[in-house]
Amino acid sequence: MTVRSTTLAPGLDVSAQGYGAMSVAPVYGPVDPAEAIATLHHAIDIGITFIDTANVYGDGASERAVGEVLRTRRDEVQLATKFGLVGNIAAGQRGIDGRPEHVAGFLDASLGRLGVDSVDLYYLHRVDPNVPVEDTVGAIAELVTAGKVRHIGLSEATGDELRRAHAVHPIAAIQSEWSVWSRDVERHVIPAAAELGVGFVPYSPVGRGYLTGTFDPAVLGESDLRRRFPRFSDEALAGNAKVLGVVQDVAGDAEATPAQVVLAWLDAKGRQFGLPVVSIPGTRFASRVSENAAALELDLTADQVSRLDELAELTVGARAADPTWVSLGRE
Repeated sequence: MTVRSTTLAPGLDVSAQGYGAMSVAPVYGPVDPAEAIATLHHAIDIGITFIDTANVYGDGASERAVGEVLRTRRDEVQLATKFGLVGNIAAGQRGIDGRPEHVAGFLDASLGRLGVDSVDLYYLHRVDPNVPVEDTVGAIAELVTAGKVRHIGLSEATGDELRRAHAVHPIAAIQSEWSVWSRDVERHVIPAAAELGVGFVPYSPVGRGYLTGTFDPAVLGESDLRRRFPRFSDEALAGNAKVLGVVQDVAGDAEATPAQVVLAWLDAKGRQFGLPVVSIPGTRFASRVSENAAALELDLTADQVSRLDELAELTVGARAADPTWVSLGRE
C-alpha cells in the first residue's frame, strides 16, 4: 500500500497519517533498537513520512533513533519535534520551560541528536504557565527567520492560547490527545483550530494501545508510562472493558481491526469539524504500522460513528493524572 498525502497547513504537506516516535524510546517497556529502526524505515517505505518526536522521549533516545533513519532519508520525511518539557518525564519529575532565551538552545540540542540542520515543525510541548505564550512563540519565530524551523506548532494549548499564539506567528498545527475516549478538546480547542485554519494532530489516537484490544495489564512493566495514567488503574480497566467491547463490536461490523476503527473515527471527525486531521499512532512493530495505515481506506457508516461517539461518556478515569498539564485543566 502507499499512503496518500494531505495538507496539514499551507506549505506543509504530510502523509495523511503520521508516526508517533515516542514508541521507539523505552517509555512503554524495553525497545529493541534494531527493530525500532526497521519499523521507522517500514513506515517511510509505505508512505508514512510525517514523523513526530520530542526531546524528552527517552531523554533523547527517540530523536537519536529517528536521526539514524534520517541519515539516508531526510528528504523523504516531514520532521516534527518538540521542546518545553524538562526533567525525568517517565518518573513523573517534570517541569515546563518556555523561556524565550532557552528556545534556541533546546532546538540546537535536538538538531544535534537528529543530525539535521532544520525541522519542518517545531512544537512547544506545553505552554509555560510562567511565560506568556506570545513570548515563547516569538522566540520560535526567530528560528523560522533563521531557517532552522519551517513551521510552528503547539501541544496541549487551550483555544485561547492558540489564538494568542497565532496572532504572533501563524501556527501550523496543534497537537493534543484526541480519540474516542478523549474528546474534551472538541469544546474549545478544535473550534479554535478550525476557525484559524490550524491543522490538528491527535496523539494517543488508539488510547496508548488499550483501544487496539491487544493491551495486557499482566505484562505492564514497572517503568511503563501507562502506570501513571488513571485509565490504566485496575478499577478503571474493569470499567473501560465496556468501551473496548463497543470498539470491537464496531470493528466486527466494519470488517476491520479495533485500531483501524478508532483511527477512521478521527478521520470522520476531522471532516465533521472541517479541519485537517493527521493522527500519529505509535508502535514498535512494522506490522502494526501497516495495520494502522490501512485505516485511511476505511469509511465508517454514520451509525458506526454515532456508536463510537458515545464512548467518551462511558470511559472511566481522567486522561491525565494532573489536568493542569493538558488543555482540559486550563479551559
